[in-house]
Amino acid sequence: MAQTEVQCDPGSRPELWQGAVEWTAVDDGWQPWRLLPEEEPYAYAPELYARARAGAGVRFVADVTAERLEIELSGASEDHKPVDILVDGELVSRQPVAERTVATLELAAPGRVEVWLPHAGECRVHGLRLIGPSATATPATPRTRWVTYGSSITQASASPGPSQTWPALVARNLDWDLTCLGFGGQCHLDHAVRTTIDQLEADIVSLCLGINIQGGGTFNPRTLPGQLSSFVRGVRRSHPQAPILVISPIISPAREDTPNAAGLSLSQIRELVTRVVTDLVEAGDDKLHLVNGHEIFGADDLAMLPDGLHPDGDGYALMAERLAPKLSAIAPVS
Repeated sequence: MAQTEVQCDPGSRPELWQGAVEWTAVDDGWQPWRLLPEEEPYAYAPELYARARAGAGVRFVADVTAERLEIELSGASEDHKPVDILVDGELVSRQPVAERTVATLELAAPGRVEVWLPHAGECRVHGLRLIGPSATATPATPRTRWVTYGSSITQASASPGPSQTWPALVARNLDWDLTCLGFGGQCHLDHAVRTTIDQLEADIVSLCLGINIQGGGTFNPRTLPGQLSSFVRGVRRSHPQAPILVISPIISPAREDTPNAAGLSLSQIRELVTRVVTDLVEAGDDKLHLVNGHEIFGADDLAMLPDGLHPDGDGYALMAERLAPKLSAIAPVS
């Protein structure tokens, strides 16, 4: 029987791709963006936008009938991570991505196929092809749309693969449609992030706030509460019915009681996050929720915090295990 080749790249079949805010054509491929590209000239944050071109949480998801899948990728930076391919929820292939890589998978039977792009390092998609006598790809059914924002801990660069970051693990466990706005070293309440969240469709939003603010000395004790309040209230205005979960910083022993250049220790930032969220809830936002980061990753978990800041793969799995029920408990009933 003659073989059929079905093109499923982001340009040909955008409905089969999830997790990207936007795609742009670049050379002979497609660049995923996790922030609105038109905001880049006005963000004055090249490091933030470099992270926004990494594919954390970006994936192909479809019910596939084919004998073979091929995806062609290129890594545009030296720190890119591997690509993961899952079939019916099981990881079946993990391949490194070089300057130009073709990852292939033989498919034994029809099933749900997910291809998770590298979660760190800029990456471009040059093609995704399904090959077989009657190759088809059907979009996944609509699911709860979850937007999560945070730092390198949310981007989870130290996880072994893109399908094993804590947001990916939560989304896979709950069968949610993830948009991951985790940006290593760049979680500073930027307007470009707020503008992006404003324009995304979201059934639930989570915000993991504080660690980069402490590390970068972004705000001082006078300016931080107002910035936190403005950011959260802005998300609420654009998503009036969505539950919002604010997660204060997980543990980082060296930073807990050591003031930064702006005069704030991590424990003080955690207290300010708690104060702001509590004030907003008391002012009437009954869909706003708070989780203390120590409940998600605390003093008993330090063996999984090798650099004193970032969990390892087991640590991210633990975070997912603890966060999934908290997110599920406040999510709207689908």
